[in-house]
Amino acid sequence: MTVITSVAVAAATAVVVGGAPAQAAPGDAFYTPPAQLPSGNGAIVKTRPTSIFLQIPANPRPFPGAAKTIMYTSELQDGTPTAVTGTYIEPFNPWRGRGPRPTIVMAPGTIGQGDDCAPSKLTSVPLSLDTKNLALGSNYELLFANVLLAQGFRVLMTDYIGMGTPGVHTYVNRIEEGHAVLDGARAALNLGNLPANSPIGFWGYSQGGGATASAAEMASTYAPELNIKGTFAGAPPADLEVVLKAVDGSSIAGVIGYTVNALVARYPELGPLIQKEASPAGKAALKQLAGACIGDTVFRYGFQRTNGWTTSGQSLYQISQKYPQIQKALAEQLIGTMKPNAPVLVDTGINDDIIPNSQVMTMVRSWRAKGANVRVITDGTPPIFPKLAANHVTPYLFGAYPALQFLYDRFNATN
Repeated sequence: MTVITSVAVAAATAVVVGGAPAQAAPGDAFYTPPAQLPSGNGAIVKTRPTSIFLQIPANPRPFPGAAKTIMYTSELQDGTPTAVTGTYIEPFNPWRGRGPRPTIVMAPGTIGQGDDCAPSKLTSVPLSLDTKNLALGSNYELLFANVLLAQGFRVLMTDYIGMGTPGVHTYVNRIEEGHAVLDGARAALNLGNLPANSPIGFWGYSQGGGATASAAEMASTYAPELNIKGTFAGAPPADLEVVLKAVDGSSIAGVIGYTVNALVARYPELGPLIQKEASPAGKAALKQLAGACIGDTVFRYGFQRTNGWTTSGQSLYQISQKYPQIQKALAEQLIGTMKPNAPVLVDTGINDDIIPNSQVMTMVRSWRAKGANVRVITDGTPPIFPKLAANHVTPYLFGAYPALQFLYDRFNATN
């Protein structure tokens, strides 16, 4: 549900890579789908070349890779066809493992809900500033993408449904995020003219961990033809009710607004309930957050509590307990109800102050009870300024290498 970054991390990224925030480009026609989409999920709608930040040019193999912005087909939770954008990167380095070069579908952590936050718009320059809406975006996942590219993995980073493309980004919608990841794998195979049995892996942390966890357990029914070798699912928000209480009052409390907007977009019956319960300040926050990126969300709403967004003074969690319609919508986002079709590595922090360890382990136990092959790495970093999200960021930083090794081993396994 939440983010691997904060304003501090975004600023640190700018220092590490030597960049400065770029002015977000105005409307880009590439992100408008055609009136008629091609049939089939994962079909390529259109592509265009794009550069990678600090790319070293070479013909035909620039370092760390040659990238394209792509648009591919997927579907909403009700089966309606839709278009999704993302970034496809062929690496410069060779694959030194067994068999053909594998493809990693990266599901980004929280970057925002507004169209200007789309990761594919933040590939050439990893930070953006929309001065009109004061939206500050950061594609911090490029750091991890570069690590994967350096190892010879092909990378497809999805923007998710509604990020950049028309409509609301359905933040932490279990089904639609799983669709975006699985159809992203199909799109990578189509774009690269790769064999149907080409090896696939998934990588995601936080919001991305929820997306890859969902994809892993949906794969056997939604995309059974994919040759998925393994999934990295770090800090997945498997139970939104538990996560909702943890995030409230944190540095990234504003992401709760992303969640409300996403739920209302797919469960319109919740709209009147939100209008009834939300205060003027709450309604203004939800409207602003629909176009926000994570940087400005932290600045505007960091450490706020959602009881300031309601007419009753109750928190949004308390409001959610009053209405069966909200309970049903939240319950439908629960991850752990189906068996993943390939081994999964789960990363979790005992003191994670954003995505509680307890609900991650409930998901793990459910998967294991179904016979899934699940390995867990646990970060034991002591609490660091609770609610700041430092204990949420740390497990990703320490878990990235074990995740890389896990996927490398899975692609070299004989089974």
